[in-house]
Amino acid sequence: MRRATFKLLGTGCVGLGIVGAFLPLLPSTIFFILAAACFARSSPALETRILNHPVFGPPVVAWREHGAIGRKSKAIAVAGMTFGYGMFFYTAQPSAWLAVLVGLFMIGCATYVLSRPSDLKPRQVKEQPET
Repeated sequence: MRRATFKLLGTGCVGLGIVGAFLPLLPSTIFFILAAACFARSSPALETRILNHPVFGPPVVAWREHGAIGRKSKAIAVAGMTFGYGMFFYTAQPSAWLAVLVGLFMIGCATYVLSRPSDLKPRQVKEQPET
């Protein structure tokens, strides 16, 4: 049951990652990172497919091996956070304490993203049979 649950979660994360690849405000890499983690516990062959994918694999492997986020991804993430905060501030017109609280949260998230290493070369993952 546990293995099936992780496989189902991984499949859902792959679906969200694919949708995120086409929608500008929905990130895709984080969903592929989560999918690979789920597949590591349920299907090594599916995990390997994600890790070896030519587009989505390198950022997942870089995150796993070094906690790295590419420079372009950092810029997009921080720009998205800034845009999101701006939309929140102007559309919700929050009270001062809520605006500060959300702003501090966004600054914390941006600081974390910017503090990660950048542009490390991930290794290639060997094929593993389906178990």
